[in-house]
Amino acid sequence: MLIKDWMAEDVMTVDENTSLMRATRIMKEKNIRRLPVVSHGKLIGIITDRDVKDASPSKTTTLDIHELYYLLSEMKVKDVMTNEPLTLSGKETLEKAALIMLNSRISGLPVVDDKGLLIGLLSETDVLRGFIHMTGIKDNALQYVFDLPDEPGSVTKVVGVLKERECRIISILTSFEDAPQGKKRVAIRISALNDEELKALTTALEGQFDIVYSGRDDLSNLPDKKNK
Repeated sequence: MLIKDWMAEDVMTVDENTSLMRATRIMKEKNIRRLPVVSHGKLIGIITDRDVKDASPSKTTTLDIHELYYLLSEMKVKDVMTNEPLTLSGKETLEKAALIMLNSRISGLPVVDDKGLLIGLLSETDVLRGFIHMTGIKDNALQYVFDLPDEPGSVTKVVGVLKERECRIISILTSFEDAPQGKKRVAIRISALNDEELKALTTALEGQFDIVYSGRDDLSNLPDKKNK
């Protein structure tokens, strides 16, 4: 999956001489956590809600409210922004972006073209949306998780059984780190089957492969913090 297919393209930006007060107001009103800083369309920095918090006076300050407002209005984005932030190209993969964000402990990445011009912004939410789409969980899909021999053709054998029963494969994900030695863990999602077809398929698979899990995720009543 490519970053350009999942990034936000309509990105709010600020100039380096924008006041910190205005940048704070924009992030609050737009409910965003980061603002790319651009000059003539070229990315020169980024300011986050963490930068704003770190730059703001402590709650224990002796300054009165008028002095606080004056201080924030005088401070510029360029005074607190991160210069030369990490960036990626829209042609690079979502998986690479996720790895960089995890390793660097950041929740968003500006996306630029070959000339350094800002073309989008990728957030951790965008990465999660891509992952959810890739797995096919929203398609009411059935999932089988296998521990298969770590050798060529082992996944093909499972796919062969699924094709024989005219199953529509939605996704195949393979991992080695969580599998027993000499094995690979393979998660395959297929389109929904009726109870009789599902029972017959499971019986056929159990006779040939090591099934770690099989089932369908219940998405009918997902927890939602907005309803708490």
